[in-house]
Amino acid sequence: MPLLAVGLNHNTAPIQIRERVAFAPEHLTTVLKELMALSQVSEAAILSTCNRIELLCCVEDPDNAALLINWFSQHHNLTVDEIGPYMYCHPGRHAVQHLLRVASGLDSMILGEPQILGQIKDAYLSAKEAGTIGRLLSRLFQHAFSVAKRVRTDTAIGANPVSVAFAAVSLAKQIFSSITEHTALLIGAGDTIELAARHLQENGIKRMIIANRSLAKAQALVDETNGLAITLSEIPAYLPQADIVISSTASQLPILGKGAVESAIKIRKHQPMLMVDIAVPRDIEPEVSELNDVYLYTVDDLREIIDEGLKSRQEAALQAEKIIEVQVAHFMGWIKSLDSIATLRTYREQIEHIRNVEITKAKRLLAQGANPEEVIQQLARTLCNKIIHSPTVQMRKASYEGREDLIKAAHELLDIKNQDQ
Repeated sequence: MPLLAVGLNHNTAPIQIRERVAFAPEHLTTVLKELMALSQVSEAAILSTCNRIELLCCVEDPDNAALLINWFSQHHNLTVDEIGPYMYCHPGRHAVQHLLRVASGLDSMILGEPQILGQIKDAYLSAKEAGTIGRLLSRLFQHAFSVAKRVRTDTAIGANPVSVAFAAVSLAKQIFSSITEHTALLIGAGDTIELAARHLQENGIKRMIIANRSLAKAQALVDETNGLAITLSEIPAYLPQADIVISSTASQLPILGKGAVESAIKIRKHQPMLMVDIAVPRDIEPEVSELNDVYLYTVDDLREIIDEGLKSRQEAALQAEKIIEVQVAHFMGWIKSLDSIATLRTYREQIEHIRNVEITKAKRLLAQGANPEEVIQQLARTLCNKIIHSPTVQMRKASYEGREDLIKAAHELLDIKNQDQ
């Protein structure tokens, strides 16, 4: 099967690598078209999140993963030796299984987290808008959406609120013991920040400030959380008020540098500040961690906290794996059925040609005044004889050669019942 998934994720590559190869959302259309320019690629989609960057393609040779790895490394100005050790390749059936597992949250840092499904839908829409997705990938994505929904409905994989946002808020509660008297600055307005805002609100945060490039988006989130909306340029003025900073944007460059945070700490008279950077590439310069009274955590640092909430999902994950195993088989069955479609189309065209020829003959006889009943009888008899001619010849040949397997297949294919049945 011409499917190939190539990429890296939080299990195979550290954040320092992932942030170097992440694709900016605004560049996806251009990147997808570049990928489609490869002679062997007929369909393509790209999934780029903080925890994974993957290429899903239809290719002529699914065993030629080097094609995509070379393109990937060249696009990011890296050598294969630099990026290759962090990458994985899933051809054919394994690519199908991989996408279903990812969509169902089984391959996430947070087992069963629901955000990845929305990110996969975005990847599908981006590929669709770029015109790089065709029949096979479209069917695979739709199948993945359906399976993910079933896993979430039929198992308890999402029963407990475990997510990067949840882990960030849990960390804040551990450091401050109570957050009811503290102010949080949230940078960004995407799903992760929205989820973090809700968790903070549920835990009684005193005040929230939402900063975003688009003030309208920040305001939309503020309307739900009773916070204050500001633009990114206003962050330095409000940073000293923040006890908790959670940042998750799609910026390719850091939003907060060491100097800005150091100035804020001085104004705060060195009151401790928790900063959680869950963006890839990172929003907060790593050097900020060198400052006293600042506790900086990245998405990778949250793993231990996340692990504590996973135990209850393990049994559900086993159930989900069984569902996925069955659904992979269903999709592979559909793929195999494609091989018969061309055969059936050709066979139908042959039969329709015979029909058209005989109908033309029948019309000519009727025009010459032949008896209609005799014409109909002759038409039916001729059609019957011509349609069964080739199967009859082949079955006789199979019997002569002792091909019992072919005779048995003919019985099944033509639905031939034995006379005693």
